[in-house]
Amino acid sequence: QVQLVESGGGLVQAGGSLRLSCTASRSIFSMNDMGWYRQAPGKQRELVAAISVSSSTNYADSVKGRFTISRSIARNTVYLQMNSLKPEDTAVYYCHADFPTGDDYWGQGTQVTVSS
Repeated sequence: QVQLVESGGGLVQAGGSLRLSCTASRSIFSMNDMGWYRQAPGKQRELVAAISVSSSTNYADSVKGRFTISRSIARNTVYLQMNSLKPEDTAVYYCHADFPTGDDYWGQGTQVTVSS
């Protein structure tokens, strides 16, 4: 079992920045991918950004150029730097990780609210 603990959410004005962190209870070195998803009220959960074991990254079109995903293997942590935030970025953000064994895990979510 792996626990993923997110932090860094909050309330920010449009144009502002936040950095989300997701710390795993075990080494992320062997993970296939880690990523951030978000779910706004009344909408489906969607992928925001992901980083693979080879450090390749993938972003939703809506956040390209504004968000950056990175990781620290030493700290077992994945980050999501969010700049130029927009009201439509408001959602609960979830961390996700999957392993070569086929197991995957979710964090509890952290609320991000962007005011106009």
